Amino acid sequence: MLKKPFFWIMVATVIAFVVMPIFGGIGVRESLFLAAVYMILALNLNLMIGYTGYVNFGSIVFFGLGGTLGIYAITVMGWPLWAALIGAAVVVALLALLLGLGILRLRGAYFALATIGVVEATKSFVSNFDPFGGSTGMYISFSSYKPLGGPREALWIVYFLVIAVLAASLLLGYMIKRSRFGLGLFAIREDEDAAMVLGVKAPLFKAIIYSVSSILPAMAGVLFFFKNGVIQPDQAFELTLSIEAIVMLMLGGQGTVFGAALGGFAYEQFRGYLLTSATFSNFHLVIAGALLLLIVLFAPGGLTGWLHERWSLTRRVLE
Repeated sequence: MLKKPFFWIMVATVIAFVVMPIFGGIGVRESLFLAAVYMILALNLNLMIGYTGYVNFGSIVFFGLGGTLGIYAITVMGWPLWAALIGAAVVVALLALLLGLGILRLRGAYFALATIGVVEATKSFVSNFDPFGGSTGMYISFSSYKPLGGPREALWIVYFLVIAVLAASLLLGYMIKRSRFGLGLFAIREDEDAAMVLGVKAPLFKAIIYSVSSILPAMAGVLFFFKNGVIQPDQAFELTLSIEAIVMLMLGGQGTVFGAALGGFAYEQFRGYLLTSATFSNFHLVIAGALLLLIVLFAPGGLTGWLHERWSLTRRVLE
């Protein structure tokens, strides 16, 4: 793995995310923090859509549920941040495994619709569950930041933890893609019935990858809402963010680690420009939908596919 150029591209990417805010200041840190979160969502969504071909419109449920459980552990149970991260990731992964064993029996549009139902059902449950604050959510007191040295120091710690989760997402996608397990997932994507005939345990493989794809977004959710100081169900389980994650993946190129990361970063920069524009601030979701349509019609391989078509060398360098 160390001899592969793409491994060192991943290392260089992580180093850039670590170094740039140190010299660029708080504004750069805040921009890169959001970009890293988007990249994490796209990279882990790629494990389902890009590797198995199952379109998951409900990927945000892992992010929101992880954030809800983590913030509850910190504010109510008094857990430190590191314990909340691990606890939320484990619980969400187990729930995703159980859920995956059920809904992944569905295929195509039926599975896609089921994932939307999962998001809405989870949001409804959290909104009406009083220990999680109900519809008003949960707020983090300043005392929760004291173990990290105070709010200012906590922002930097949370940023570097998000970059660690981003690094893990890059490495996870890369290692799965080059593994025998990954080959089984790709076989499912191409022809699930044929893959099963050849010995791939498709139901188990799908449930495992569905669970694995939930772990790091759950941790990102904890860090995102811990930084914000508040978590509310409408924000934590916003279905539009799931759709935006699909746009990111399609923009960069599904099925590739580089494409998922590039799509997440590029879309965040594009979205940031639209939201700060007096002309387009109210239309960024409309533009995102139009962008997805254009990609599907004219560039189904995304930016990575466009690069591969023009420079064959990139196929050997970009995973």
